[in-house]
Amino acid sequence: MGKHLQKLVHLSDTNFERVDFKMAEKKYWNEEIETLPRVELEKLQLERLKTSVKFAYENAPYYKRSFDELGLKPEDIKELSDLAKFPFIDKKTQRDTQGVGSFLGELAAVPEEDVVFISTSTGSTGVPTMSPFTKEDFDEFQDTESRWFWQIGMRPTDRYVHALNFSLYVGGPDVIGAQNLGALCIWAGTLPSERLLFILKTYQPTIIWTSPSYAWYLGETAKKNGIDPKKDLAIKKIIVAGELGGSIGTTRKAIEELWGAELYDFYGLSDIYGACAAMCEAKDGLHICEDQILVETVDIHTGEILPAGEVGELVYTTLKKKARPMIRFRTGDIGYIDNTPCSCGRTHGRIHINGRKDDMFIVSAVNVFPSDIEAVIREVKGITGEYLIRVFEKDYTCKYNVEIERTADSTETDEEIAARTSVALKARIGVKPFKVVVHKDGGLDTRSEHKSRRIIDERTLDYQI
Repeated sequence: MGKHLQKLVHLSDTNFERVDFKMAEKKYWNEEIETLPRVELEKLQLERLKTSVKFAYENAPYYKRSFDELGLKPEDIKELSDLAKFPFIDKKTQRDTQGVGSFLGELAAVPEEDVVFISTSTGSTGVPTMSPFTKEDFDEFQDTESRWFWQIGMRPTDRYVHALNFSLYVGGPDVIGAQNLGALCIWAGTLPSERLLFILKTYQPTIIWTSPSYAWYLGETAKKNGIDPKKDLAIKKIIVAGELGGSIGTTRKAIEELWGAELYDFYGLSDIYGACAAMCEAKDGLHICEDQILVETVDIHTGEILPAGEVGELVYTTLKKKARPMIRFRTGDIGYIDNTPCSCGRTHGRIHINGRKDDMFIVSAVNVFPSDIEAVIREVKGITGEYLIRVFEKDYTCKYNVEIERTADSTETDEEIAARTSVALKARIGVKPFKVVVHKDGGLDTRSEHKSRRIIDERTLDYQI
């Protein structure tokens, strides 16, 4: 009966085996690629790097000009380490070249008629930047999303709610990757919480993708509306992205406990494509698709390449993207890459993100990342887990305040809660806040409909990290 059913499916649908139960039992979406020995993976990367750099040089005006100015040719890449000879690009490069010479700009390597999709950045760090995709780019992008969905255990029997913004946001189309593996997909987008909860209760989906802060907020809102996320809803897996919380152990555990579900962190950026790295069941970093992206870690001051395991700025080079190849793109993300074997069997390296270079601040010679503050706040008893960081100057030095909310049932004074929190922050970070301000439950305006703004920088001096 099973074999006969599979045969019928093959006859009626030659594109993919949606109802192939044998397929649903496999561990990997693409075992050959995902488990490729590192030696072979690096050979593949070198082959694709040579092709991509040559294509960019011959077709993108910016790359030809910048390489020529430095006396560089694509043929100079004979091994992966030779990439270090080539210049960096960054957000400023994108903005300066956007719309220059053509609608797609000088970084583009194909004509507009070959582009089928564009997304834009949020503009949180300046003017929004556009990211174009050819049909081939887009299809490979979605196949990678299918890989991540499969990696976290999504199967054709799942019902999936995509609760991400569809308005020019690169994460919006990621839902197609779930459809391609056969899941039933609900294109929810950024609906109001009450409407989204109605969908979760009515259709009983098993997987949802949103931001960490919104996953927390939505769970809280459900409980306030008499809905127990563990008992009344069917969510078994939560995918989060767009913020650091999913990789912060205390935040992840808090959300998992609230929902009675497993949480998996995804990472992406509009400059490359949606999710280009994702957690596996080991939850020890995020596997990056090294068949598509070459990762470097560089010193944030000198640009010197750092060995795997050392913290620095992550730099990405696309290996197959045609519409706009990205060669040595400085992301502004601070973290490190881990190439040690993963218990899941996948050989692709794992990235660990500490935070954004833009968000990091220095207090008494200590590098402070909001992710470290969040890790403390999520585990302190008697507070809601909501927080706000204010960075400011006092006596020509950098200081920070942390604002928190007490739980409604706390019997401690504000002073007692503040003192406990300050001690915990000092123990974790190495430098205590100037002040901890305690608000009542709901007193902070940080609960977002999908993404929270938790850092307010009130400094006026020019601080160079």
